[in-house]
Amino acid sequence: MWLACFLRILAAIVRAALRSPAGLAAENVVLRHQLEIALRGRKRPRMTAIDRLTLVWLLRLWPAIGRAVVIVQPATVLRWHREAFRCYWRWKSRQRSGRPSIARELHALIRRMSTENPLWGAPRIHGELLKLGYQVAQATVAKYMVRSARPPSQGWNTFLRNHAKDIASIDLLTVPSIGFERLYAFVVLAHHRREILWIEVTGHPTACWLAQQIVEAFPWNAAPRFLLRDNDGAYGDVFCRRVAGMGIRDRPVAPHSPWQNGYVECVIGSIRRERLDHMLILGPDHLRRVLLAYAAYYNSDRTHLALAKDTPRTRAVEAEGPVVARPILGGLHHRYGRDASG
Repeated sequence: MWLACFLRILAAIVRAALRSPAGLAAENVVLRHQLEIALRGRKRPRMTAIDRLTLVWLLRLWPAIGRAVVIVQPATVLRWHREAFRCYWRWKSRQRSGRPSIARELHALIRRMSTENPLWGAPRIHGELLKLGYQVAQATVAKYMVRSARPPSQGWNTFLRNHAKDIASIDLLTVPSIGFERLYAFVVLAHHRREILWIEVTGHPTACWLAQQIVEAFPWNAAPRFLLRDNDGAYGDVFCRRVAGMGIRDRPVAPHSPWQNGYVECVIGSIRRERLDHMLILGPDHLRRVLLAYAAYYNSDRTHLALAKDTPRTRAVEAEGPVVARPILGGLHHRYGRDASG
């Protein structure tokens, strides 16, 4: 036993004498580094990235010191070396050239154009950007466009705006009089400018009377292409034949679905909230005068969110002179304008 130990010590002394000073220094560094790792106060020493790189670098320079590494297996060191090799060449092969990055503002503009115009491709958007003074490649535009999984299609808002000039809607407004008489107001609304085209009052809305109101609301060639209405029983065969004879396509909404005729329903709600809820109706003639006065106010004075705060019959902007108020509908509402004489 003692002889074998003595021989191992003697062999180590001989090897140390034959080694170069640099190899001995490297082996000392490896041993000291492993000692530092072992003295970190953990039951199982953990190797950091710096520890791994240090061992790999030393073994790369002096492979003979591998016998001094005892804290990990040789296969582990070889695996670290392969990982470091891959990382090095990945860094070495990184892309250093290519198209210059575009500004964030231009990136957002390309995405906005592709979203707002689903029928446009990269060439069309590229042309618009050139007209705006942006020098950018068409391939870059194609790269930053917003792409949809579905085929390009216009939105419902665009579809309705494109057909608004050809759509009108009608509805009946029920109003009780002071003598508990039930009166009916027939309202015709144009979708394009949200303009009230016709209002008439009756106590008995028959199909013949309603058909005549359509004729008077759309004289000559002013008839729309589509007419939206509900399924009220007052719209009988006479009404449907008269509408078809005028070249209008009658489109009743689904039963119990007033939201499908929402534009005229909103107008009727405005009539109630802004006028009828604040007064008593004496009779048909009184209701007619009240509704005609409100229609004039609605079309010429009242601004609308759907028209970008404009009126159905466009109202001019007054920018000079003192602001004056003119009472409308008995002072229930006011119109504000400028006094040019002041």
